[in-house]
Amino acid sequence: METILITGTTGMLGQKFVNHFLDKGLNVVAIYRNEEKFNKIYSNKSNDAKDAENANLYANHYANLYGICADFCNENFADEIIKKLETINIFPEYLVNVASGCDSFKINSEGFSERKNMLGTYLVDVVAPYELSFKLANHKNSKLKKIVNISSMYGVVPYNPCLYNNPSTETPIQYAVTKAAVIHLTKELAIRFADKNITVNCISYGGVEGKASDEFKEKLAKVTPLKRMMTPDETVKSLDFLISENSVYMTGHNLIVDGGRTIW
Repeated sequence: METILITGTTGMLGQKFVNHFLDKGLNVVAIYRNEEKFNKIYSNKSNDAKDAENANLYANHYANLYGICADFCNENFADEIIKKLETINIFPEYLVNVASGCDSFKINSEGFSERKNMLGTYLVDVVAPYELSFKLANHKNSKLKKIVNISSMYGVVPYNPCLYNNPSTETPIQYAVTKAAVIHLTKELAIRFADKNITVNCISYGGVEGKASDEFKEKLAKVTPLKRMMTPDETVKSLDFLISENSVYMTGHNLIVDGGRTIW
């Protein structure tokens, strides 16, 4: 049975990815930072398990889920993850870097992003995925075949002022600059890991439904050819493609999945 390691598994996208690949029959190593939140999301005691049969179905769904708690701000986080992989004797064929430094997406009232927030976002979104990718790829027991990094349309184009009521305080520059760095990290690793037969690709998503207000969704629809936001379920399709053998000759590519938003 193949294994996929996914970071950021308590976020909206991370949860979708975990459940998708469990449904496909893979072992899933789920990296998380908040243990209480993780246990609440992935506990074997489902609110829907009103009888023994449903409870067993729920438990079986998560039978191949292995959770590892790790803080990307910890300098030794990658080594700690690898030690736990060695303990359970599972090494992934696939790595999906989803985790994002959302705690650092802050701007002050003047529209200024302080240094600690710039660095905090870059650390979690760029430095940590680099470290984890490098150490997994070079481990003596490595089985790694594919790496997928998650970026954003704002790593491709700057924000559009017409989408926001107060752009200077609603659009943290560190988010966009860091997501652009994720795209270039992908290209660098694609070259550096080519001799190991590891492909490295990236997905830049457009707006995904979730926390967006109706007002924002209406504004985004006006500047998006497909005239709507992406649903959370739709995010899985492009990742599934890059993990599958259908993308066998692709590496260093940034797959833009944004409903056409960045072509206008």
